[in-house]
Amino acid sequence: MDLYNDNERFIPLVSDYGFNVTFGNESDTRFLRKALQALINSPVGINQVTFIQNEIKGVTRDSRSGIYDLFCKDERGNQFIVEMQLSEYPEFIQRMKFYAFYRLNTLIRKGDYEFDDLPKIYCIGILSVSIFSHVADYHNVAVLKNQHNELIDEQMTFITVELGKFTKGLVEIESDLDKLIYTMKTIHEVSEPTQFPAFWNEEWLQVAIQELDKRALTPEQRLSYEMTISANALAVKNEQRKIQKIKTKAVARALNRGKLTIEEIAEDNDVSVDFVLQVQQELASNK
Repeated sequence: MDLYNDNERFIPLVSDYGFNVTFGNESDTRFLRKALQALINSPVGINQVTFIQNEIKGVTRDSRSGIYDLFCKDERGNQFIVEMQLSEYPEFIQRMKFYAFYRLNTLIRKGDYEFDDLPKIYCIGILSVSIFSHVADYHNVAVLKNQHNELIDEQMTFITVELGKFTKGLVEIESDLDKLIYTMKTIHEVSEPTQFPAFWNEEWLQVAIQELDKRALTPEQRLSYEMTISANALAVKNEQRKIQKIKTKAVARALNRGKLTIEEIAEDNDVSVDFVLQVQQELASNK
């Protein structure tokens, strides 16, 4: 998907700019509230959300810090962390756990280490790249259960949406979750409102679509959009560099063990044979 194509009328919702002006729209939270309700699969509506600073500060000198895309809470105190991941990121689940457990630790410390009446924490990851090859569903909700699938605890819930696995056609769209994911995958492909499916006229989706319409951008919004394009291009390059480094280390370890063929190493690490041969050559030259 080309996230920033000037030939398209609507900005992709999954782009950095698109996410910020829809999910992160603090002046009008109708879209966010409905989207969160759909993502957590709750029959109870969310009437109010409060945005909270989304930076994690290290607890100790050696602790990790980080920034997630969105952090807010509803009127019942339930907390929501939303992270959008567009490129391949092998450790994404570990990152989600880090975010969620940090929030839990913060809640407990604020309550003098009391564990009763803690609000729920929902950690939501939306991915354009599938990371669960063994799981068929595009929407997964994970809580703590035992070996008999009996619920142990649901104070902390992990939710993932893998956009690539969503293949429903327009006639199959029924739930708000379907409407949300369909919009995330297709809004940038539409050029005129006459092509809108009927459900795009629903108030919560209209709020988002209006923010994504390039023709409606103010000069200030246009500048912000163009600055995001530049920043995003640099971020993508940095992310690709990190992924290449991870794969290079994995291939090097496999080569040093000497138990697999070049072809097997390439297949196991989702790289080309030429990539493995290049790493092999670099290892030989460093000896």
